[in-house]
Amino acid sequence: MKIVAIAGSIADISYNRQLLTFIASHYASQIDIELLEIKNIPMFNEDKDQTQSAAVQYLVHKIESADGVILATPEHNHTTSPAMKNVIEWLSYKVHPLNQKPVLIVGASWHTQGSSRAQLALRQIMESPGVGALVMPSDEFLLADAKKAFDELGNLKDSKTIAFLDTVINKFIRWINVLDALQEKKKQEPWRQEDLAGKHPVETSIDIDISDDWVEKAAKLVKATSGNHYVQLNRGVLTVDQLNWFLNTMPVELTFMDDNDQFIYYNHFLDHDAMLAPRDPKQVGNTADLVHPKRAVEHVQQVIWALRQGQKELIAMPVPGNKINQKYIMHFYKAMHDADGRYRGVNEWVLDIWPIVSDYLKRTGQKLIKDPDSKPDATTSASQSEPQRVLSSRVEGKDVQTINDMKTSTADAVTGASETTK
Repeated sequence: MKIVAIAGSIADISYNRQLLTFIASHYASQIDIELLEIKNIPMFNEDKDQTQSAAVQYLVHKIESADGVILATPEHNHTTSPAMKNVIEWLSYKVHPLNQKPVLIVGASWHTQGSSRAQLALRQIMESPGVGALVMPSDEFLLADAKKAFDELGNLKDSKTIAFLDTVINKFIRWINVLDALQEKKKQEPWRQEDLAGKHPVETSIDIDISDDWVEKAAKLVKATSGNHYVQLNRGVLTVDQLNWFLNTMPVELTFMDDNDQFIYYNHFLDHDAMLAPRDPKQVGNTADLVHPKRAVEHVQQVIWALRQGQKELIAMPVPGNKINQKYIMHFYKAMHDADGRYRGVNEWVLDIWPIVSDYLKRTGQKLIKDPDSKPDATTSASQSEPQRVLSSRVEGKDVQTINDMKTSTADAVTGASETTK
């Protein structure tokens, strides 16, 4: 079992680093513990992003490849140290190696508190959104009077302290094993690799932070054309204005989710509350995990994974709450590919198909009836999905033999990405 350990100090002499050194040595027969140095980690600054620096990436790769992490925190003014907080800032900004990672928090201090308040503060930070670590509950290891706790060889002197540390380390090993067992089934489901967090930029990705004005910032950064400037398409030349007019008069709501799972466009011709699948202009630029409710995330992963892997080219899904012969809103998800066949994202369109069906029936002189030979969709209630057929009738003096099944598209096992509808 591979563990990495970080002491929240950059001092040359650190009791927390000494504690981790003892743990690594004393439990070497049970676990392999590697101490990671943080002296070279730059001061966190959003305006000077150094996520890709060697020092930060070193920590990222070490943590990602480890089975668990041990953090030893000093206590500074009733909370964790600035050095520890600085490291966590980098590891929860654009990279998230601590997410779902088993973590044990320990600490040493000069006085009797043993870093208890620092550990509590650090636990809250580690469990917060954006970090998402799985901090071991139960016992806390608080080493008080650290300046007297070690002998000249760097070993803890008190046998009772060592005995308690034994129980904590053994519990942490079990904690890692239990979490690994719980995650094993999930690891075996390939679609869970679709993380939805935009962690794998492609050549078309625009490297700016998510914000309410992402579109404006992105356009400025790449010097995007606009207005009456022309764009050459695969069979046509339009100005940007013409392209917007064209897309905004489509009788469907369109959404573009790129191959990095980033929501980068929708045809904004309706206000939020007037849309069948409400979108907000401020959402553009967000990653897929941020624009869907948590309850829908796994469905979104399944949909995008199936399209990305070529398991499906098109997924069609009715939304909950549809009313037969009144309103029938459908979401369609189609994989996009470039000329070389490479997956380039998802084209989603949403529309109420009932007006189209109703118009067709009126123009052809037909009507719908229930189909007694078909079973209702198992994934929806009968009131939402009742199989029907088009009756044959005489149109313009001719017999029209069209026994077309008007069954609702069965909700595929990989559908369920979009749940918001008017």
